[in-house]
Amino acid sequence: MNTRLMDSRQLQALLAVADHGSFGAAAQALALTVAAVSLRIKGLETHLAQRLLVRGKTVTPTPAGQRLLAHVRQLQLLEADVRQDLGGAEPGGFVSLSVGVNADSLAHWFLPGVARVVQRHSLALDVVVDDQDHTLQLLHQGQVTGCVSTRAQAMPGCVAQALGRMRYRALATPDLQHTLGPNPSLQALLQVPAVVFNRKDGLHDAFLAQHYQATAVRYPRHYVPSLDALEQALAMGLGWGIHRDPPRRRAGQKPPALPWVDLCPGRLMDLPLYWHHWAREPIAAQLLSAAVVKAARSALHPPYT
Repeated sequence: MNTRLMDSRQLQALLAVADHGSFGAAAQALALTVAAVSLRIKGLETHLAQRLLVRGKTVTPTPAGQRLLAHVRQLQLLEADVRQDLGGAEPGGFVSLSVGVNADSLAHWFLPGVARVVQRHSLALDVVVDDQDHTLQLLHQGQVTGCVSTRAQAMPGCVAQALGRMRYRALATPDLQHTLGPNPSLQALLQVPAVVFNRKDGLHDAFLAQHYQATAVRYPRHYVPSLDALEQALAMGLGWGIHRDPPRRRAGQKPPALPWVDLCPGRLMDLPLYWHHWAREPIAAQLLSAAVVKAARSALHPPYT
């Protein structure tokens, strides 16, 4: 792809359309007309002789557009580095970093782990929440500069660093456990609703496959796409759920009083996590990556060797 002498206004329009998902929203963000944004995109596509966007109900980048978006985001961060080196950064200016993180990691260790670096170095996080099996697609599409993923294989031009293992258990209220019996059978579990985060959440299926050798089984599900509401649903006894271990306690801390119990004692599921990011990172992204790896290795179980 020829990336020389590209118009910065055209690149800005491409980034806005990709971020907002439509020409109308991009035009509003850039204080332009829709026609002006469309003209800039068409000019960029003509210059590169490549189609960069798929027009539809939601506008999405083509593979060429994804590559160019990743290039543009890197340029933005590199420009911030240069301005800082030259003393031209605005006082109190923030560097924006987009990251893809699964909801459990975000609440459990990610934000607490990177908060100090974010504040100290004036970083502005743009967090895209997605399932850990799907976050890598965000990096591939150029939407984020780094992501937490279960995939171990890095994409070309990127690095995958092992973070550790997030441990999960099957949980339910004591009353539901009493109904199902100790260490319930597969048949018993399939008769009770599972409390699932969303339709991308494959933790229950993975748990049943690992411990019951059951694949492609059907069972009732409550979809509750909020961690707080999901925990509330479990506490109310609406069903059983696959839930992460609580954060590690410091010496002397008492364990929290929880409204649920381990439904299947001894049947654990460890989810290996990796931090994917560009191999050649601008300074701001390097700082964030170092903080992510340090935080994860402190909070999670050690990576597989």
